[in-house]
Amino acid sequence: MTPTITTHGPVTCLSVTGLGEPGGSEHTGAVTGLYTVAAALGADHGPLEGQWWAEGVPDGRRAPREQWRWHLLLPVAPPAAGAVERAREAGRASCPAVDRVRLATVTEGRCVELLHEGPFSEEHRSLEVVARFMAEHGLVPNGPHHEVYLTPFDDPSPRTLLRQPVRSA
Repeated sequence: MTPTITTHGPVTCLSVTGLGEPGGSEHTGAVTGLYTVAAALGADHGPLEGQWWAEGVPDGRRAPREQWRWHLLLPVAPPAAGAVERAREAGRASCPAVDRVRLATVTEGRCVELLHEGPFSEEHRSLEVVARFMAEHGLVPNGPHHEVYLTPFDDPSPRTLLRQPVRSA
């Protein structure tokens, strides 16, 4: 399990920003909103992604989960002008959360990545490997922790790409 240094961006995404624990009502509503808008766009999309942090807490994992802030991201090809608004309108009756979906461009630049295989509750072990790698290479965080969900949340063998934007210390 060895982290790698990569470069990312810019990427066009459907995005929802929120506050609260993963799997909570705000989080699951946001996920539904993203997929509803993507379906109405008829857009192919990448896997669901999330950027996570907690205000005023250097290591957000130590904050209570209800204080976690997030941007959920669903990478898509850049849509035509007005297409996202039309997609929100088409999905509004079945999913009020579509009104929170926005188009965003994400550019993270230099990052450290590691594939985590196993439950979310064990990510801290993989993140410790990332932290040691960063320290050994003179790197510090340069943006929120980022996760790319390569399997569905209910998969019995989950795989998550852990990504941390970095800069030289």
